[in-house]
Amino acid sequence: MDIAVTVDIVGSRRLEDRDAAQRALDEAITRVERDLPLAVRALRPTVGDEQQGVYASLDAAMASLLLLQLALPDGVACRFGLGVGAIGSVASVRGDIPDGPGWWAARAAIETVHAMEQRAVPSSRTWVAASEDQPPSVHEDVRRANAYLLARDALVAGMSERARRLTYGRCLGATQRELAKAEGITQPAVSQLLANAGAQAIVEGFRLLTAH
Repeated sequence: MDIAVTVDIVGSRRLEDRDAAQRALDEAITRVERDLPLAVRALRPTVGDEQQGVYASLDAAMASLLLLQLALPDGVACRFGLGVGAIGSVASVRGDIPDGPGWWAARAAIETVHAMEQRAVPSSRTWVAASEDQPPSVHEDVRRANAYLLARDALVAGMSERARRLTYGRCLGATQRELAKAEGITQPAVSQLLANAGAQAIVEGFRLLTAH
């Protein structure tokens, strides 16, 4: 089942350089699309600070969006709403308009993330919602996915920009020696940085998502 994804930039109206933030997001999306081409419909801008895309499965969406989180530089963060449900469109003379329960669920998921950020879970960035017509088994899968995403987001939120770069590389199979050379540091330094950031849990989770 296709997964609708809506992305927006955290605090976009408060950014000193909104254009630079958009360029950073565009570059990160392009990098992820190149390194892990899982999107059925790649993330593309819609209006304001929002992007929309479609993925073939929940695992594919969660794996791709993890890489996007890791690829973003300090100062630019995004929220991710994933919607499970039928995806359709409304015909328009200016092009089809995405519509349907999947998109409504993705919007509800974004709103949930925003509410959680303001209250008990400020590190929350990603949430999954399913349309009401989905069977109980799907809603159970969504609950389990959200439990994983809460922990994942907390780990990523605590990482430095360098730790995120290194974790991105490890997710894609780069060795610690290769990463050390790229960063201009020693392999033991890479190992310590990854361990302190809890990166191995992120990497193993990514491998499970992409093991199909």
